[in-house]
Amino acid sequence: MSKIGKMPVKIPKGVTVKLDGSKIDVSGPNGKLNRVLHDEIQVKVEEDSVIVTRPSDQKFHRSLHGLTRALIQNMVTGVSEGYKIELEMIGVGYRAEMKGKLLELNLGFSHPIVLRAPDEIKLEVFPKESKIVVTGADKQLVGQTAAQIRSFRPPEPYKGKGVRYVGEKIRRKAGKAAGK
Repeated sequence: MSKIGKMPVKIPKGVTVKLDGSKIDVSGPNGKLNRVLHDEIQVKVEEDSVIVTRPSDQKFHRSLHGLTRALIQNMVTGVSEGYKIELEMIGVGYRAEMKGKLLELNLGFSHPIVLRAPDEIKLEVFPKESKIVVTGADKQLVGQTAAQIRSFRPPEPYKGKGVRYVGEKIRRKAGKAAGK
């Protein structure tokens, strides 16, 4: 039995889970998420938990078992608590600014980079700390948006300049050795 797959998903107060065939809808205070699950995995919704079971011990079913349970858990956590990723900009003149729903980044290029975030994602900019905060209910979408912002100017190993996750460790390299 899968260690993750056999654990039931607890449903907190204020969150509703509806199952319609292989489609699951989860709604809560932070929004509403839905996903189509694989047909071969059985999902049961009880009073305060969701139980995921698999039909056999085949490798394919074992792999789907833990995955399905983790996806449902991420949906429940997202609509009840939400997900947040913080990015920091390290570099002289690196700035971020919100212009309505658009994020405008000045990252040392000859032009500003403009990003339109998905409607489900909320972006906040703290210019004093050179920080960008990405929040939302969908874990995958929050991570993808943060990775997209980081990809515009990933941290470089010589001076450490760039956009990085808060707490991310950058492997630094020694610069060019001085001549004789």
